[in-house]
Amino acid sequence: MDIEQRLDQTVARAIAEKRIVGSVLIVRKDGKVVYEKAQGFADREAGRAMALDAIFRLSSLTKPVIAATVLALVDAGKLKLDDLVTAHLPEFKPALADGSLPEITIHNLLTHTSGLNSAQILSADEQAAGVNRWHLGGEEIMARIGALPLLFAPGTAWSYGPSIDVLGFIAGKLVGGTLEDATRRYVTDPLGMGDTRYGVTDKARLAAAYADSPGGAVLMSDPHRVPNMFGGVTTFDPGRIFDAKAFQSGGGGMAGTGPDFMALLEALRTGGGPILKPETLREGFADQTPQLAFSQTPGWKFSYFGAWLDDPKLAQSPAARGTNRWGGIYGHNWFVDPENGLSVVSMSNTGLEGCDGPFKDEVRDAVYAGLK
Repeated sequence: MDIEQRLDQTVARAIAEKRIVGSVLIVRKDGKVVYEKAQGFADREAGRAMALDAIFRLSSLTKPVIAATVLALVDAGKLKLDDLVTAHLPEFKPALADGSLPEITIHNLLTHTSGLNSAQILSADEQAAGVNRWHLGGEEIMARIGALPLLFAPGTAWSYGPSIDVLGFIAGKLVGGTLEDATRRYVTDPLGMGDTRYGVTDKARLAAAYADSPGGAVLMSDPHRVPNMFGGVTTFDPGRIFDAKAFQSGGGGMAGTGPDFMALLEALRTGGGPILKPETLREGFADQTPQLAFSQTPGWKFSYFGAWLDDPKLAQSPAARGTNRWGGIYGHNWFVDPENGLSVVSMSNTGLEGCDGPFKDEVRDAVYAGLK
């Protein structure tokens, strides 16, 4: 069975089982498109079929866009990886439990080793009053993140939190504008990623957002809460993408398409393309947390762009060592395997299945089995 047949079956099965509603899946091998299809529904209730140029809420697929932007700013001499965050945000001084104020670097933010806390930044009274945290403004959001106690001394552990939001705010300041100004100047415009924005360029192409439920994927409410694999609850706010007043979150605020995102992945796979110097890309795609075990998933560490595959056998992955990957909670996954010349982006409009459910590994396994 070839790769097309395997991937067709994988996606069709997930749709038939109501685990996902729609899918855009693109696979490139040594730069050549070996699979590129849209399947299922972009809007099931309206009967609108998925299209290759469908726009999705990117969630954490935003993060590698911001990482590339920050590294391009390094190449441009606007900042350094060992810069202290206080060099760019002088008042940003989160403390450890003992009251000490450790130094946090740009490197710490990029690798999620900053110790920054992802706890709620709204007070109980504000939450009860329905205050929109995304309307607080960048300076206030930074102040509130900085007021939370650090989880650990920077560089000593790994924790997924608001680090990329802080990076994004710094990037916007460095260009004298917004984060989108920075991403457009250094990444999305040079790569022709015309739909990758902090807003929806064409609402007629926006995929509706669906969520896991025991009876199959359901249309999301706003907000919408789904139990996650870590024993907690993931909260979605699908309406935020329409809110022009919302804080431009480097951690998850953009919208975009599968072809746009593949343009970024291919630039990264091929050495940085028009956006990064080759030596910067090599550093960005390398293991940046050699002192740590990426405890959430055995066999993985972290680069500047995502999880970095250290031990394929331990990770039970067919990918080669040095593969980079990550996902997005609205239903997405990507990976770049430089050794095998592979770039893969899987976008669905169903979270958490498309991100953290079996679908991501089913797609990965079908890719490698189909290319044998």
